[in-house]
Amino acid sequence: MALERIGSLVKQLAPGSALSSMYGPQSKNPDDVVITLALRTPLTKAKKGAFKDTSVEYMLYALLKEVNKRSGLDPALVEDMTFGNVLDVNAAYKVRAAALAAGFPNTAGASTVNRFCSSGLKATADIAHSIANNSIQIGIAGGIESMSMGGERAAKAFDEAVVNINQEASDCMQPMGWTSENVSRDFGITREDMDRFAAESFTRAEKAQKEGLFDEEIVPIPTRVKGPDGEWKQVTATRDEGIRPGTNFESLSKIRAAFPQWGPTTTGGNASQVTDGAAALLLMKRSTATRLGQPILAKYVGSTVAGLAPRIMGIGPSIAIPKLLSIWNVTLADMDVIEVNEAFASMAVYCRDKLGLDWSKMNPRGGAIALGHPLGATGARQIVTGLSELRRTGKKMLLVSMCIGTGQGMAGILVNEA
Repeated sequence: MALERIGSLVKQLAPGSALSSMYGPQSKNPDDVVITLALRTPLTKAKKGAFKDTSVEYMLYALLKEVNKRSGLDPALVEDMTFGNVLDVNAAYKVRAAALAAGFPNTAGASTVNRFCSSGLKATADIAHSIANNSIQIGIAGGIESMSMGGERAAKAFDEAVVNINQEASDCMQPMGWTSENVSRDFGITREDMDRFAAESFTRAEKAQKEGLFDEEIVPIPTRVKGPDGEWKQVTATRDEGIRPGTNFESLSKIRAAFPQWGPTTTGGNASQVTDGAAALLLMKRSTATRLGQPILAKYVGSTVAGLAPRIMGIGPSIAIPKLLSIWNVTLADMDVIEVNEAFASMAVYCRDKLGLDWSKMNPRGGAIALGHPLGATGARQIVTGLSELRRTGKKMLLVSMCIGTGQGMAGILVNEA
């Protein structure tokens, strides 16, 4: 009998149930996990831009110093931090060192997480869940990537005893450009579709940059760059570098295919850019934020992950998004801004059309095609950008999603409260 009552209570309090409305996405309760600060670095061109000679640890150190400064929070109150990183095998060491150098005491933990392009969102979810289950009270989440200094494939070949067992295991090891061409070919996404989508991404990003919309997101980062003559020059990175003013469909349509061995549609103009950058979020319970006088920017509602065939990994958001909406009993119409990572225009076009996304809500400031895609940081960067746009427009609901190499998709929901 007792077990039946417990089962009934669980059903009543489940997301979407009649009695769970007080705990719905836009409700406000003391135990909500909230974001009180959301910052990012500029996104700079890998191997060419302002961060080409900047280490992961320095970039994160500089960003965490700003988290300390802008939050006004006693750093001793931060109990843990997790950052997404994909390419640096020593990232766990570097994140810990950066945190200690930035003024956080050794009582604060630090770790990294790698779920490819969703790593920044995964890190956010991990810290949020630790706060929700009372493992910690305050944490920092985000992501960081130097694609200038990382990215070399392991010299040792993948173990054939594993990858040759079945086709999907083998497909996990294939280059991402191959998966883009698979999506294009399997679902009839044309080169024109992709170039038109990419042109719109550049147009929106250019407009947002000219209007100064990115300024409140970005923390200027002082660093140094080594010139062709071997001399070091002090610079301050202040702006996203991937935005190419005047880019249009006509200019994009002239670019050669990047992977002609697999297909003709994916190019350097309609795929995400190789980029360096970082983003950080400060999280705690609503009750903690109120007690400490921290401004509440947003509520973290929840996230989920979904799997699919590795060969078409790009369509991951089309599976993860409906799953997440169902969990929380909300619809796409409830979402005000939808940030879908533009890993490739092929997958972005497919997800937009398959889900029937309102294109005016999707990546309103442009996406990774125009801004760049620092792999481990993108999920957190999308949150920073999406929340900034919601503050500007005075709207509420943010949906963040991305595809994930090896055949996965992830999605998250947040609510603007600023």
